[in-house]
Amino acid sequence: METIYLDHAATSPIHPEVIAVMTEAFEHTFGNPSSIHSAGRQARKVLDDARTKLARAIGAKDTEIIITSGGTEADNTAIFGVINALKSKGKHIITTQIEHHAVLNTCEKLEKEGYEVTYLPVDKSGRISLESFEKALREDTILVTIMYGNNEVGTVQPISEIGEILKNHQAVFHTDAVQAFGLEKLNVDELHVDLLSVSSHKLNGPKGIGFLYQRTGTSLSATFVGGSQEKKRRAGTENVPAAVGFAKAVEIAQNEMETKQAQYEQFRSIFVTVLDNEKIDYKINGNAEHTLPHVLNLSFKGMDVESFLVNLDMSGVYASSGSACTAGSIDPSHVLVAMFGTDREELRNSIRFSFGLGNTEDLIKEAALRTAKIVKRLAN
Repeated sequence: METIYLDHAATSPIHPEVIAVMTEAFEHTFGNPSSIHSAGRQARKVLDDARTKLARAIGAKDTEIIITSGGTEADNTAIFGVINALKSKGKHIITTQIEHHAVLNTCEKLEKEGYEVTYLPVDKSGRISLESFEKALREDTILVTIMYGNNEVGTVQPISEIGEILKNHQAVFHTDAVQAFGLEKLNVDELHVDLLSVSSHKLNGPKGIGFLYQRTGTSLSATFVGGSQEKKRRAGTENVPAAVGFAKAVEIAQNEMETKQAQYEQFRSIFVTVLDNEKIDYKINGNAEHTLPHVLNLSFKGMDVESFLVNLDMSGVYASSGSACTAGSIDPSHVLVAMFGTDREELRNSIRFSFGLGNTEDLIKEAALRTAKIVKRLAN
């Protein structure tokens, strides 16, 4: 039985071209980028070239890219870095109820330290309203952190509109774009963001590397202390092979973006068409107009998510019930709770299918057929 991987929003397989350039870097670029001898200078050039590619992908300057160990570190660096830099100007933060836990848990920690956090609600499609945001904004707000696209249901937030509202405000604007980077055209000037987080392993790059964009002039205190790497903003010897691989993955993603968007939208259509033909009772969770193309979150009437996932796994279909960072938890998805409230069936019967490298139309059809078969067998 052929297995079908439909959990690309959790992590994605490494692209063969990424493996090739990383292998070459492992073999030939072993120097420390901070060393002044030839091996070090070679590593520095390779690292600088990779940084340039990363910066250009979002319309940024090379000097505005802080290489991190991934999205979680980038989010933590953004939030703690701003709070520590601007604590004399206020103690109010605005975020949403559906953020990744790298943001939510960081904000909860800051609440215990005396900061006030406003968690904006979302509608049933998972989108905040600009009206609620404007009402929440205060003179003492120092940080706004709102994700670009949700990792569980795919809903995209009105980031550029929020950025416009904040143009003449002291608050620093951060967006977690981990799930969107590589699939959506992101330009930091058009989005009006000051900080932006991304991660490599979501777009067929290696795990353990990401970056934080920091707009020139944005206040940010270092959270890692040690050497003077990353212009003294993030200490630690840089992972050159991972940076090379990350840059290659970004280059491929940028070149294939429009093709992939159309392909994933077609995958979504194929999947639900099969379910319709099989007369399966389901509904799509998320926003039909503002959504990431590769995420399809479905609620199946009469199903239980735990037994559903086990049966999907046994049938060779790899999907999830939401964020990979909370896998195994018996608690319902905080995203679905924010969208629908407590004690709703969507909290117990929703599955996320997410598409990516290696998926084909035939595999999507087969996955949908296997899913339909399981629903027919298990639905109450």
